[in-house]
Amino acid sequence: MSLDRFAPAVFVFLWSTGWVVAKYASLHSEPFTFLSIRYGLSALAFLGFCLVTKAQWPKSRATALRAVYSGFFLHGFYLAGLWWAIANGVPAGISGIIAALQPLLTAMAAPFLVGERLQQTQKLGLAFGFIGIAIAISPKLLDPATADLTHAALPLAINLIAMGSVTYGTLYQKKHLQSGDLRSIATLQYVGALMLTLPLSLILEHQHFDGTAQAYAALVWSVFGLSMGGVGLLLYLIRRGQVSRAASLIYLMPPAVALEAFIAFGEPLTLPLILGTAIVVTGVYMTNRRVVQQVPASV
Repeated sequence: MSLDRFAPAVFVFLWSTGWVVAKYASLHSEPFTFLSIRYGLSALAFLGFCLVTKAQWPKSRATALRAVYSGFFLHGFYLAGLWWAIANGVPAGISGIIAALQPLLTAMAAPFLVGERLQQTQKLGLAFGFIGIAIAISPKLLDPATADLTHAALPLAINLIAMGSVTYGTLYQKKHLQSGDLRSIATLQYVGALMLTLPLSLILEHQHFDGTAQAYAALVWSVFGLSMGGVGLLLYLIRRGQVSRAASLIYLMPPAVALEAFIAFGEPLTLPLILGTAIVVTGVYMTNRRVVQQVPASV
């Protein structure tokens, strides 16, 4: 069977594993340190890919700077916040549900940034999405084991702020990077991401990376499975005109992440998590029917 048939599902599967990798990597490295290594290697890998495939580089300095700037938010600020949140106690399954807020946040910002108006159904979908998130995370916030509510609330808040970052980056790219070679743009975006995470690592961390086989496995998958494989498959989907099929599968991502986290780490599939996921998926579907076309946020 042809790759065209399975490419969208494979793409979303690759995207969903990112949350499990983030949780796994947190056992072997500090988050900003790991991301700095990943972004540096990803930028080099994409640079090599661009040279081999003779990709076209931006013709103006302004376009190149826009690509770097968008990467600062799409990859850098977004994953820095998300990985820090997971390293500080946010379950991968819940973080995956929060990731589903990206289309909802985009729908809220689109009227202000790109002039798109929301339908009544979309407004209802926004409400569904935030209600679902509240239900899913309620056990985390109300757990008696976390008597200090701030301890649980701060990582969750950082996770939500990170989603705001990738939403802004998505809309910025849609507005300012409509044309150009996606291979070279992706390379520059990883440079922009590295410009954020490397200083954070040097200032806030001890550059801990334990160098175990597990740590290197997580790094290899992050660079080649996610940064290269996921983005490479996205380029294929764009060229084949199948982005809409991939985007339609975004609704499977939160339950996929929850299931993968259950298998990998034993994170419980609680009733609030399952119910919240279903409500969020419904809200995303209602909101995303006519919202800005986008690709699910990755890790």
